[in-house]
Amino acid sequence: MAGSGTPCASCKLLRRRCTSECVFAPYFPAEEAQRFAMVHRVFGASNVSKMLQEVPPAQRADAVSSLVYEANARMRDPVYGCVAAISFLQHQVSHLQKQLALAHAHTAALQLQLQQQQQLQHQLQQDHDQHEHCILQNALPQLMLQDAFLKKESMWT
Repeated sequence: MAGSGTPCASCKLLRRRCTSECVFAPYFPAEEAQRFAMVHRVFGASNVSKMLQEVPPAQRADAVSSLVYEANARMRDPVYGCVAAISFLQHQVSHLQKQLALAHAHTAALQLQLQQQQQLQHQLQQDHDQHEHCILQNALPQLMLQDAFLKKESMWT
């Protein structure tokens, strides 16, 4: 009971008097009657009470959340319950892992291609530089002769 004198959702549904020791009161307030009704329909109030009493008080809120989730899943899928959702999510994770592996492979291939292009450009630049060096080496004697010829004094000056 939440101190207001209003019975919790469980006591209201089961038409009991809600006491301060009510195990359901902290987790199923009166305004959330639908949550308790669903849990009660799937698990039964007695079973839920036993489960909550076996769980340490610090973990009961999480246990109630799990029970509500499972009850909701069982209402939608009475055979598999939340296992259907888990299976779907596992399938989705597997699919996404495959997509991620493909993306990694594609990225690796693009990086390799980029490295090869950079190596080719580097080799082409080296070849170009070497070619220019050869041209200059071959032209050097001729330039030296021209320079010497130009430095000679003209007989007309």
